[in-house]
Amino acid sequence: MRAVLKSNDPVLLSFAEALLKDAGIPATVFDGAMSVLEGSIGVLPRRLMVAEEDVPRAWTVLAEALGEAALEPEDEA
Repeated sequence: MRAVLKSNDPVLLSFAEALLKDAGIPATVFDGAMSVLEGSIGVLPRRLMVAEEDVPRAWTVLAEALGEAALEPEDEA
């Protein structure tokens, strides 16, 4: 799996996850439980993950809705 979006904003992550679901791309938010460790202050970003084979389509869907600046660089794993 690869991260296509990192954010501290739960609304943005939920929106991006819904966009991918509507496009038929399964996505999972990683690090959501980290708020317990950090004291719920939102310092640690959550990662929206998709399968390797879905990365190009996920990037296209998210780039159209959010702009490319919001997305993770492809060279990061």
